[in-house]
Amino acid sequence: MSKGTLYIVPTPIGNLNDITLRALEVLRSVDVIAAEDTRHSSVLLNHYGIQATLWAVHEHNERQKSEQIVQRLLDGQTIALISDAGTPLISDPGYPLVNACRAAGAHVVALPGACAAITALSAAGLPTDRFLFCGFLPAKQQAREKALAALAGESATLIYYESPRRILDTLEAVIGVLGANRPVVIAREVTKQFETYLHGTATDVLAMVRADANQQRGEMVLIVGGAPARDDATPVEALQLLARLSEELPPKKAAKIVAEHYNLSANALYQSQLDRN
Repeated sequence: MSKGTLYIVPTPIGNLNDITLRALEVLRSVDVIAAEDTRHSSVLLNHYGIQATLWAVHEHNERQKSEQIVQRLLDGQTIALISDAGTPLISDPGYPLVNACRAAGAHVVALPGACAAITALSAAGLPTDRFLFCGFLPAKQQAREKALAALAGESATLIYYESPRRILDTLEAVIGVLGANRPVVIAREVTKQFETYLHGTATDVLAMVRADANQQRGEMVLIVGGAPARDDATPVEALQLLARLSEELPPKKAAKIVAEHYNLSANALYQSQLDRN
């Protein structure tokens, strides 16, 4: 253990046995554990008999707490940062703190460990050579559709976290923006007792979720196959603009505008819209 070090420590996303031996060693040895929710983290720490000084560091107080933590590090203390589950900073608090530590010259060490996005991707059966983690989609419909449209031409596999109360709306948005035949996987309750993977086209998966209320519960990772390769090499930017304009304009008019802007075939662009749907 190095003095004056902030350790980024992943914790299990469900099964408590998924914590690493090194993570346990660090959590037992540091002066302070900065936790997103001290009550939640106490369950894990008590399970492994770890007695520790806990500080609550979450999205609402992180910037204020960062100054105190940095000073403690500069004074030679060791501190572990954990979130409620998985790897800190990945759609969880931590970035302002780590950024402040780097700016102050404090030592930062990240441990490997559980991450729902990577765990789900490895079992999804979709391409893994290129993928893009996108966090949570916006809660409001228009912003959600705009976010999806911005990646309509992206060929990499897309990974999102999603709330169970929004999963039906999100799947409908995927169908409307990316197309009914896009391959989709929902990984639900990963590493937990009721872990399930639903896979198929966006339309197939939506039907599965609608038909089973249990699939609308728990923590979810939504994985969307990338845009298929195009023989006509239509620029990604053109496809993104087409998807965005199609939200506001009739498909033929949207295709005509994009065709003029990129010197492409309006008919081919219009057909691509029909193929998506």
